[in-house]
Amino acid sequence: MPLRDLIPRNNGSRDLSTHRSEANPFLALHREMNRLFDDAFRTFDVAPFGSQAIGWPNLELNETENEVNVIAELPGLEEKDVNVELRDGVLTISGEKRSETEDKERRFSERYYGRFERSVPVEDVDQDKVEASFKNGVLTVTLPKLPTAQHKVKRIAISGK
Repeated sequence: MPLRDLIPRNNGSRDLSTHRSEANPFLALHREMNRLFDDAFRTFDVAPFGSQAIGWPNLELNETENEVNVIAELPGLEEKDVNVELRDGVLTISGEKRSETEDKERRFSERYYGRFERSVPVEDVDQDKVEASFKNGVLTVTLPKLPTAQHKVKRIAISGK
């Protein structure tokens, strides 16, 4: 007798995929292990394969007719820990954070080290007038646009069709 003859027909009251997974103990174990690891990573605020770390630090981009502002949130960092470069039309913000804690009474020590780098393509900016400021863990980079770039913008009317 074929195995599919043993599986009840779907009469609309049951989800067949759920029934099949419960019938296979290895599939059920596999799903539970995946759920266990997902919950563990979620609990410790650590994303598997660094999916949340890709977007760190958070960047905010504001563009006006005259300039582009890039604002990066860098909590816990100091100005000396951050490097800002503009090369070939790409603004790069990079840095590293190091922290060491040691408590000899409780025989406890902890070290943390992390590097980051974010790149943002920018066009038609005056490289000689770029400014950066750092205050309270917030980096603000102001990139003035070239006069020729200010005239390149064409407003497009939106029709209601």
